[in-house]
Amino acid sequence: MLLAKYPRRSYTHATTPIEKLPHLSKLLNGPSIYIKRDDLLGLAGGGNKTRKLEFLIADAIHQGADTIVTCGALQSNHCRLTLAAAVKEGLRCQLVLEEGVATPYDPDANGNNLLFKLLGAESIKVVPHGSDVIAEMHTLGEELATAGRKPYLIPIGGSNDLGSVGYVACAQEILQQTFETGLVLDDVVVASGSGGTQAGLIVGFTASSAPIKVHGINVSRPNETQILKITELVHQTASYLNISDNHLSTSVHCYDGYVGEGYTIPTQGMIEAVQMLARTEGILLDSVYTGKVMAGLIDLIRNGTFKKEDNVLFIHTGGSPSLYANHTLFNEDLFAL
Repeated sequence: MLLAKYPRRSYTHATTPIEKLPHLSKLLNGPSIYIKRDDLLGLAGGGNKTRKLEFLIADAIHQGADTIVTCGALQSNHCRLTLAAAVKEGLRCQLVLEEGVATPYDPDANGNNLLFKLLGAESIKVVPHGSDVIAEMHTLGEELATAGRKPYLIPIGGSNDLGSVGYVACAQEILQQTFETGLVLDDVVVASGSGGTQAGLIVGFTASSAPIKVHGINVSRPNETQILKITELVHQTASYLNISDNHLSTSVHCYDGYVGEGYTIPTQGMIEAVQMLARTEGILLDSVYTGKVMAGLIDLIRNGTFKKEDNVLFIHTGGSPSLYANHTLFNEDLFAL
């Protein structure tokens, strides 16, 4: 699988480290837990979308775009990083943001909302919760084209076949790192949201004949819709890369027991998990993605899903800037050493 033939911009100057979490592993008395620090990827604040944007922005430049248009939630990490990539490339960027279930837009909010303004988004259009943000994004693109601009539209999370190639490449990076260190991984645990990260890892490991099971912890949808979403994206990505997908459907594993009441809505397990990792390993998670994913991993360990001799890799997809917009969630201590 020769990924070098696909145009790519480079926003990170080194591989992100894989670190062992000895204190967390000991505390949970389960498998050996490792963490892939994709929160340290390049662009403003880091996070998994950087890997996808390296391919998407390269395509935008190839097509002669002058404006990037994308969409997401009010505190979208994807929108932050897309905006940062556009700035780096001298492109303009416009955002469509969807309000949360109980979270109206506050122009003075902290976290990513502050960074949207600091990074200089050309425009921010806020739509009510439940709006068709994809349709809103396309309408905005059409308006820009009519005005003589050359827009390039990037879907939520950068999760299409091209964006997912970023995590096919990440799977290769992980395998190279484990080869160099002699680490034999059994399982990978990652957020399952817009799907590009999970789908890319599945395709990457499978294409390399690596028997590593990818566990997706859902952050927004039940399994009846999420598994289909990931499966379709796996097939699309494999087709884009001309990879046989005969066995890929059986590689999609999702867990929907940690979503809580919905996307962005906090859970007690998430709060405990964020506090636990901060106080055992000094690593910051976020309340929307990685906090819920870590809560899922903790519960799966407590329930015996993994054997004590297993090596489990947690993919840290970033997002910690949103902590500063949700700081009151952590006023109550749910975990203490």
